[in-house]
Amino acid sequence: MPTTARDLTLEHFRWIGGHADVWAIFRDAKALAAIVAGLVEPFRDERITAVCGIESRGFLLGGAAAVELGVGFVPVRKGEGVFPGGKVARQSSPDYRRLRHTLRLQRSSLGSGDRVLLVDDWIETGSQAAAVRSMVEECGSTWMGCSVIVDQLTDAPKNALGTVRGLLTAQDLPPCES
Repeated sequence: MPTTARDLTLEHFRWIGGHADVWAIFRDAKALAAIVAGLVEPFRDERITAVCGIESRGFLLGGAAAVELGVGFVPVRKGEGVFPGGKVARQSSPDYRRLRHTLRLQRSSLGSGDRVLLVDDWIETGSQAAAVRSMVEECGSTWMGCSVIVDQLTDAPKNALGTVRGLLTAQDLPPCES
């Protein structure tokens, strides 16, 4: 029976119609707890004060990671949904589908003393993470890095983002049977 975050991710991972699916992780409480603990472990001694998560799976994982670390959560919204107050916004570079996203966070949610971790399910191009890093730094906060379930970054974007930790790489996943 798998017990590590990596093994539990692989147990719950599947391909559906050629698309990666990690949603089953959220249905299994033990797997979710282990994966969240695995995501924050490399950063436990970094004095993180806030965790950011990008809409939508990043909200779930980031919120859980914030609870695990005992810190607050800072949502990063996509699009034009209601998000009161002053905001910092960035348009990302094209993602893996060649889409650009307008990302927003509430300016008042971060300050000069914050040490911020971004948590998400997957990082492929790093375009959204780079936009979040820029917004975090504009708020005067310190960017501590990213923690993701699947790291698919090449060296150049990884170097630009600083510390990136993945529970596994895309090469670790079973082949897609689309």
